[in-house]
Amino acid sequence: MNTITKLLVLASLCLIMGKMQAQDTIQKTDPIYKLEKLKESIENEEKEFLKFAVETINKRLENGEITNELAEKLKLEAAKKHALNIQNRWVIAENRIELLGRNDMHYNDETENSSQISLSIGKVTGLSVRSRNKPIKYDIRTTNRALFAIGFNNTLIDGQSLDNSPYKIGGSGFVELGWIWTTRLLKKSNFVRVNYGLSMQWNKLSVKDNLYFVENGNQTTLEEFPLDLKKSKFRTTSLVVPLHFEFGPSTMTDKGNSIRYSINNQFKIGVGGFAGVNLSTQQKLKFEENGDNKKQKSKSDFNTTNFLYGVSGYVGVGDFSVYAKYNLNDLFKNQVVDQRNISLGLRWDFD
Repeated sequence: MNTITKLLVLASLCLIMGKMQAQDTIQKTDPIYKLEKLKESIENEEKEFLKFAVETINKRLENGEITNELAEKLKLEAAKKHALNIQNRWVIAENRIELLGRNDMHYNDETENSSQISLSIGKVTGLSVRSRNKPIKYDIRTTNRALFAIGFNNTLIDGQSLDNSPYKIGGSGFVELGWIWTTRLLKKSNFVRVNYGLSMQWNKLSVKDNLYFVENGNQTTLEEFPLDLKKSKFRTTSLVVPLHFEFGPSTMTDKGNSIRYSINNQFKIGVGGFAGVNLSTQQKLKFEENGDNKKQKSKSDFNTTNFLYGVSGYVGVGDFSVYAKYNLNDLFKNQVVDQRNISLGLRWDFD
């Protein structure tokens, strides 16, 4: 009997512990429990926001942007604002608790204290991104944006003008795609900025007069193709780091707790250069042989220079500008006649 009694007691304890654990698990996943915990965090979060606001006001005071009287007024307004935020957010949380409390556990009011982006297949969630409220940064000195440029491309050959270039003006072009950062250099002015980043450059030459490039040892020369060429194109692909000092006016927006500078519809001029490496070189030929159209692609270094560097600049308004770049390195290494790449086109800096 003693053994049976012990087993019954042990089984009862296991059942009780299992129920307690299950209740605890359900409680922690229950929406009402989460909202109760949210109420606890609201006050701490708003206090952090207030602390950040006060630090920003003190910084403006130290920089001489505002007076002591205005600083105290702004601090009082910030304190009132976040006190009301706590009050309003508590009311929202309490209303949601009441709403969920009178409905079953599957009820969803489709509101959250944070935004969420999710990608699901059936019941499986593969991607979920959540972002909570964050305090606004008073001043942002560095911004970033996409870069796109397109235009004409050719080479400057020693002792030869562009009019006599072996490359077509219209058929030769360049494309540049990258990402750049802009940092304001002056503390209280956005007139001087530095742009830097990373971009891919594709420079294409369309060869005239039935010529094509031939690699003979360490020399690369243009020679006549034995058949009639319909197209003869030579392209280099490069990864470069552009760097420009940009000058121009901007508009400033002061919202009290933040300032922002904008160059939309403002004149700008940029001067600088670039440096990088040549990733690949390719020649494409299109011709007809025995009545059949043929295409020939050749990938080789063609003795092109591996390390690239040059000067570049642009003039424009807002996101749009006229763009020019010139390679200071020779297109080919160890050649009898030097030639250097030059490009002119249009450039967009997309916010």
